[in-house]
Amino acid sequence: MIGPTAGDGAAEIRFRLATPKDAVALRDLEKAANLASLGHVFPPADHPYPDEGVLARWRSTMAEPGVRVEVVDGPDRLLAFAAYDATTLRHLAVHPESWGSGLGRVMVQRAVAGIAAGGADRAVLWCLEANTRARGLYAHLGWRETGRTRQAGWPPYPIEGEHDLCLQCKEPETRTLGAEARHVR
Repeated sequence: MIGPTAGDGAAEIRFRLATPKDAVALRDLEKAANLASLGHVFPPADHPYPDEGVLARWRSTMAEPGVRVEVVDGPDRLLAFAAYDATTLRHLAVHPESWGSGLGRVMVQRAVAGIAAGGADRAVLWCLEANTRARGLYAHLGWRETGRTRQAGWPPYPIEGEHDLCLQCKEPETRTLGAEARHVR
C-alpha cells in the first residue's frame, strides 16, 4: 500500500502522464475497482465487464486534445489514475488494495489543481448514485451534488449524479436542491 503524501513520513507518490501504451493498464485498473465497488450495480453474471468498450473509450479519451491522464505506478500494475480536462474530472480509480491509503484524495486534489490552473472557476464530475464510497470522498473534499442526473453509458444504465466544486469560492457554498434541480437525459 502506498502512503498518501510525501513529507509526512509516508512513501512518496510518483505521478506520471499516461501514454497510449497505458490503455490496457487503465482499463484493467478501472475493471478491478469497478468489480470491487460496483458489483451490486453491474453484477458480472448479468452484465459482464465491457473490456473492449472500456479499452476503446480509454484510447479515445487519451487522444482528445486537452485531456490529461495522470497515473501512479505500483510494482506490477497501476495503483491509481485521474483523467481530467479544463473543467471536468472525467475518470478516477484507485486499485482496491490501495483503498484507504489517501491515494484517491490526492488524485482528486491533483485533478482539481490542474483544472484550477487552467482558469476554470468551477469543476464538475459525474458519479454513479450507487457508488457511495466515491460520493463520500467527493463530499468530504467539498464537492456538492447539483441535482442533475443522467443515465450511465453501460448496461444496466444506472443513474449518475453531477457534482461540482467552486474553485474560486472563499466561503463554503450553500445550495438548495429543489425546483432548480434538473434531470438530464
